[in-house]
Amino acid sequence: MSLDLSRVVKQITEMVTRLKTGRRERLERINYAVDILRRQADKLDSLKKKIALSKTTWLVAEPEETLDRHVPAQDTPSDFAVIATDGSHIDVDRHHAAHCFLINIGAVVLRYGTSPDALLDSQPRVYFDDADLMIASPDGLREVSVEGNLLGVKRSVEECRRLAELAHELPSGSIALGLVDGSLILWNLEAYPEFVTETLLDKGYLTHLEKIHRLTKDKQIVVASYISFPRGTDVVNALCVALCPREFVDSDRCTTCVTRECSRISGVRDRDLFAGLLEPGERSALFISPSKIQKRYGKHVVYFFYLRLNGEIARVEVPRWVAEDKTRLDLVHTLVVDQCRRGQGYPVALSEAHEKAVVTGADRDNFWRMVDESLVEEHLPVTESEKSRSKRTRWI
Repeated sequence: MSLDLSRVVKQITEMVTRLKTGRRERLERINYAVDILRRQADKLDSLKKKIALSKTTWLVAEPEETLDRHVPAQDTPSDFAVIATDGSHIDVDRHHAAHCFLINIGAVVLRYGTSPDALLDSQPRVYFDDADLMIASPDGLREVSVEGNLLGVKRSVEECRRLAELAHELPSGSIALGLVDGSLILWNLEAYPEFVTETLLDKGYLTHLEKIHRLTKDKQIVVASYISFPRGTDVVNALCVALCPREFVDSDRCTTCVTRECSRISGVRDRDLFAGLLEPGERSALFISPSKIQKRYGKHVVYFFYLRLNGEIARVEVPRWVAEDKTRLDLVHTLVVDQCRRGQGYPVALSEAHEKAVVTGADRDNFWRMVDESLVEEHLPVTESEKSRSKRTRWI
């Protein structure tokens, strides 16, 4: 056994004791945060102005509606469809001879109403061409490998591409919700050069979102992403700005602050805040994410709201063309709640898409074995690192 659990029992007991001790203080912080939110509810314009003038190193959500707004779900349409995609991948492994990666996209179409039906599918693809493995700058002087975090972004692009394909295949006049897991914001691209962002975001992800948007001319289709158990503090950070006694908030000067009013809600997450405000099935006010990458999104700028379900608070993200249309926004809200009820707390379409997409450890081992065997059959050199070989050999 690699982990000696007997050595961590005492540490776990200590951890639980400390969590129990801090629970009361944490509840006090949450209740205070909810109180501040309610106090700021009728000061939306002044808060938005203060946020706009602030200079912070932390993300501050921009509220678009009264902070304490809570909206119940509408009645579910009699006939509708939910399409969902999710992905998994096998990353580049430098310990193997072949330089390649695999992306597996799971897709689901669930039709409800007078003609119920279901489609469950997966599309695995192996990427091995130089154009797939590297993103080159226009002048050819720089290259960035598609692996690690960047491969995760590539996977998100492929999930959106498949979602657009499924949306296109829906009959004219369809009422449908398109769902993806995780954020619509490709956060990781902020760390990469401009030419990488242009390739994956401008020419990739946003192009697919635009294809879906064009379908709204003859289909009532909306797009959203679902984030289970979110860890964000964007809205709480907006309350920190409201609490700050300074007229212009500058986080670089926080260390010299004497009052530190914002410390009274430190450690509170957005999900804690809205758990104390929303009833099951209700959504919060709309907010805009402050991510820098959002400047490139145009009509697809991402808005978000929080949704209370029986078991958790979820974050739901939508593009601007959904957020600014009440009918579309209500449809997202209603169908996400319906999906969660059918899926025992989590959207059933996303759950099924995940099942079709998942790549297990055994799948990875079999994939690389197939690659190596194919190289041998074609009399191509098969080399692997000593580290890779040692993992398959027991010495003791």
